[in-house]
Amino acid sequence: MHFSIPETESRSGDSGGSAYVAYNIHVNGVLHCRVRYSQLLGLHEQLRKEYGANVLPAFPPKKLFSLTPAEVEQRREQLEKYMQAVRQDPLLGSSETFNSFLRRAQQETQQVPTEEVSLEVLLSNGQKVLVNVLTSDQTEDVLEAVAAKLDLPDDLIGYFSLFLVREKEDGAFSFVRKLQEFELPYVSVTSLRSQEYKIVLRKSYWDSAYDDDVMENRVGLNLLYAQTVSDIERGWILVTKEQHRQLKSLQEKVSKKEFLRLAQTLRHYGYLRFDACVADFPEKDCPVVVSAGNSELSLQLRLPGQQLREGSFRVTRMRCWRVTSSVPLPSGSTSSPGRGRGEAIMMSICLQSMVDELMVKKSGGSIRKMLRRRVGGTLRRSDSQQAVKSPPLLESPDATRESMVKLSSKLSAVSLRGIGSPSTDASASDVHGNFAFEGIGDEDL
Repeated sequence: MHFSIPETESRSGDSGGSAYVAYNIHVNGVLHCRVRYSQLLGLHEQLRKEYGANVLPAFPPKKLFSLTPAEVEQRREQLEKYMQAVRQDPLLGSSETFNSFLRRAQQETQQVPTEEVSLEVLLSNGQKVLVNVLTSDQTEDVLEAVAAKLDLPDDLIGYFSLFLVREKEDGAFSFVRKLQEFELPYVSVTSLRSQEYKIVLRKSYWDSAYDDDVMENRVGLNLLYAQTVSDIERGWILVTKEQHRQLKSLQEKVSKKEFLRLAQTLRHYGYLRFDACVADFPEKDCPVVVSAGNSELSLQLRLPGQQLREGSFRVTRMRCWRVTSSVPLPSGSTSSPGRGRGEAIMMSICLQSMVDELMVKKSGGSIRKMLRRRVGGTLRRSDSQQAVKSPPLLESPDATRESMVKLSSKLSAVSLRGIGSPSTDASASDVHGNFAFEGIGDEDL
């Protein structure tokens, strides 16, 4: 998840007070909230009290006098690096202090009062699920509400996530991002002010071995079946004529488990496909379709003469990747980022989540075990409807905690940092790298 502070705004104080500088915090290129330096300083002080000064990254100091334009820009850059560093730290980034700060700031920035509303969540097959939530409910609350409406057991909730998507003219979905614990789903989707943005429930894991846990339950089986049928219909899963005939026969017999077993053997099963884009290799402006899944990025390139070439990049062989953009957002924009940049950031997020899943599996953790720990530690909403965040989802069982800390510390130390030498067509703030595997040896994977 990429945090940036691409610009500042000069704003008038309340009741005619003195003007102040506001910092627009963007998440994946979309305005999340607008905060003052004093608010970020308050967050820093609270984190320092809870975790100690030696854990926190450097925070830009106070100034006695008004800042010059150059100093304002320097502080903006320092605050951006600070927010990125806190978010990427496994301890700080998953803390309730950090996440609740961002949720409150999001609600205040978008000026959404706390009230009960009906929120529409779509299943992969387009079926609508209406849940009654509060506008101040965090992602975990909404996911639990959807699971309760569907009668999905608590120990399977961790296998699914809520995604923000854009519905295209042909009815297909373009995935924007997975909704995170620091945001309010209702505010996130309504602040985009467009009916084409929706929230979709989809499985959250990449390894198809986890399917067995989901298929044990009737509701889980139905959700996985609906998603797979939808992926086949939209062409995300590659199917031959014979395989299509076999799948159709199993559908007619309503043999859902057998259908899924066959689907698991198909190419690109469980993959997420991105919108069509262009590549500069092996030919300039070569059309390419990129899919993410099974610990790889898969590419289908169409060369001159309509020749089709396929290739892949295994995530375990990557040492870094970066996202660049040369098209800045308008100041204060709350709209979606440029679709190319949004897709690129989503691609980066998918790669990072594959890394996370590999680390959990290597450490001996499991989705079911982790969820039981999470549910056991969750405090239900009080009368004020303020949810309390549970322990980090990636926290491993005690017996494997040491190895998990070793891997996650390597991971967080190098994740998502600015690159000092931007290309000629992109500013420094528009170039962001992820060095997730730098410093991680093959023996760790």
